[in-house]
Amino acid sequence: MKYTILIIILHVAVVSVSAQWIKQIVNTTASFRGVSVVGDRTVWASGTDGTVIRTTDSGKTWKVMRVPGAADLDFRDIEAFSGNTAYVLSIGNGDKSRIFKTVNGGDTWTLQFMNRNEKAFFNAIACWDQNNCVAMSDPVDGRFVLISTTDGTNWTQPGSDRRSPPMVALEGEAAFAASGTCLITHGKTDLYLVTGGSGARVFSSKDRGSTWTAAEPPMLKGSPGRGIFSIAMANKDFGIVVGGDYEKPELAERNVAVTVDGGFIWAARSGLTGYRSAVRFIDEKTVIAVGPNGSDMSSDQGVSWRRISSENLNAVDAKGRTSVWAVGPQGLVVRLN
Repeated sequence: MKYTILIIILHVAVVSVSAQWIKQIVNTTASFRGVSVVGDRTVWASGTDGTVIRTTDSGKTWKVMRVPGAADLDFRDIEAFSGNTAYVLSIGNGDKSRIFKTVNGGDTWTLQFMNRNEKAFFNAIACWDQNNCVAMSDPVDGRFVLISTTDGTNWTQPGSDRRSPPMVALEGEAAFAASGTCLITHGKTDLYLVTGGSGARVFSSKDRGSTWTAAEPPMLKGSPGRGIFSIAMANKDFGIVVGGDYEKPELAERNVAVTVDGGFIWAARSGLTGYRSAVRFIDEKTVIAVGPNGSDMSSDQGVSWRRISSENLNAVDAKGRTSVWAVGPQGLVVRLN
């Protein structure tokens, strides 16, 4: 029995030590907040100054791109599907919010959407596949704004008849363009949107945004810097949200919650060591969360956590245990070893 316990302790220790970020060499000082992992070899990231980067050889080399006409734009989210095809979304009021797409690895980019509503501020884009995507804006006239494409080219705003009353925002409620993961898809039809500010809510749709249900996890809220910043789903039932207060990154209270019923009811968890801007499942049990004061990892669906790094990171994405990537300020790109 003592020998078995010792083996378990040693195994946990080895896992904790071996989980570490390995910095990549990328020739840019752009600050990144968008990352999209296609597979073991192909990863895209997006950031300030209209910058997009891509590797197709597991990080040995990186292509650094400036999207034409976007030098003053901040690309906070990217959705990629191969070494050739990717969407990128910029944030900002009015026409600063745009969506570009490439189908040739970034050699050329097509502007597909430019926001014309001065009240709108787009935060994120999410896709079920390369033709079916949704992007979202902070509330305009009291309602969150969604636009969508079903052909990978043309973007339209669903009519108001498609939005049920829960899409009405609270006064002072908005979403955070912190990592591109305040809006996610799951499976073939599920869509999730998380908020902060005066409210910290999870909006969930099981029909690609036609109807919505709102839930209130026990998370920090009540000021512009507080709320839910990121959501991830391990499967159709189990999911996790993270956040906190980005103005107090060391604050480690009411910053994580989980659901076991697809997002209708949420329960508090603890163990994250600060505000976290992004969370991602590596597999159905292993989950990683990143933020400005470090990274935490759990191997039991967020029941317990261990801190693995103090690296300042903004966003994380994964395609299995062998391809976990994160990005941060000043051109920082890291891969989990």
